[in-house]
Amino acid sequence: MILLFCGLSGAGKTTLAKNVALELIELGIRTEIIDGDEYRQEICKDLGFSKADRCENIRRLGFIASRFSAQGIVTIVSAINPYDEVRRELIAKYNHVHIIHVDCPVDRLISRDTKGLYERALLPDSHPDKLRNLTGINDQFDVPYDADLYINTSQDNVKQSTSLLLYYILSNLPTTERSVYNMTDSF
Repeated sequence: MILLFCGLSGAGKTTLAKNVALELIELGIRTEIIDGDEYRQEICKDLGFSKADRCENIRRLGFIASRFSAQGIVTIVSAINPYDEVRRELIAKYNHVHIIHVDCPVDRLISRDTKGLYERALLPDSHPDKLRNLTGINDQFDVPYDADLYINTSQDNVKQSTSLLLYYILSNLPTTERSVYNMTDSF
């Protein structure tokens, strides 16, 4: 199972991924998180933030996720993942891909702004520190029109959001992951 997160920076993707992974591990379900920020520093550091590079980034993460998933590991790809065309591409290419839209209104994200990205994106165009490609502010984000699960982190707290995702995962586990869960559960 591949859980392909998408959502703006600061929406809670990484927090949600880490929390649900802990819950799954506690249930004996093998889990892997592919965090977009971490992978950009290692295997995707050759990529910039153009549309072509962002698409290639998600393709690489999707391929890695497919290798984990093929081994019966629930795999969470926690990345902004802004383009519907690449999400559709991964759904067509790999088995058991689920789109999880982690949403939060931009005004709330601006107030959270844990990385200072929104502040930089909202600087005047002439400012040398201006961030010119922040998804949702001055770069494109395709809202998924048919996400498998929608979580709004401004309405649901972390615990509620984690519970929603955990229930969704347990309700949709493919046979390979389910057999691992049932085997572990019987010990």
